[in-house]
Amino acid sequence: IRTGIDVPLVQADATALPFAAASVDVACSAFGAVPFVADSGTVMREIARVLRPGGRWVFSTTHPFVWCLPDDPDENGLRVFHSYFDRRAYTEHDEQGSAIYTETHRTMGDRVREIVAAGLILLDVIEPEWPPGQERAWGQWGPIRGGYVPSTSIFVTQLPSGASGADQHGCGAYQATDSTPRRADTLCEQRPRVR
Repeated sequence: IRTGIDVPLVQADATALPFAAASVDVACSAFGAVPFVADSGTVMREIARVLRPGGRWVFSTTHPFVWCLPDDPDENGLRVFHSYFDRRAYTEHDEQGSAIYTETHRTMGDRVREIVAAGLILLDVIEPEWPPGQERAWGQWGPIRGGYVPSTSIFVTQLPSGASGADQHGCGAYQATDSTPRRADTLCEQRPRVR
């Protein structure tokens, strides 16, 4: 679709976006940066920083449960072979041993805690079903396995209307810095709030 509106293309680090606080209405990512950074919570906080109050952040990732399954779209892909709770990154190396692909795993609970800790409201999690009549497999996604488990998670979030996009800690939200969730408002007294 051509609108005649010149939209600049910006290539940037998702953990340090080159945008002013509270300057973006909508941010979206389709299988983009989120699983490819070691600390995806930083991405959530950075998106919250640049969103205007009431702004939306919608992103998709491979469904966390898929990490348990082999990369096979057929019956062989329906057996659990790996722990859902193993959060080590998946890495592929070239002939010289250098990492050429790294993807991190987060459980559904990890992802929800990252979102809430950033001060965002989780509005929905969409787990698309395999489309009827689609018989072609792509990678580990196919009609056989897709008929049993989702391959994709789509997270729909929003910065609260009264929030400042610069408040990266979302006081009043839960913030997990280790395995124990804590109310972030108890931490706000210890750190200056950005306004």
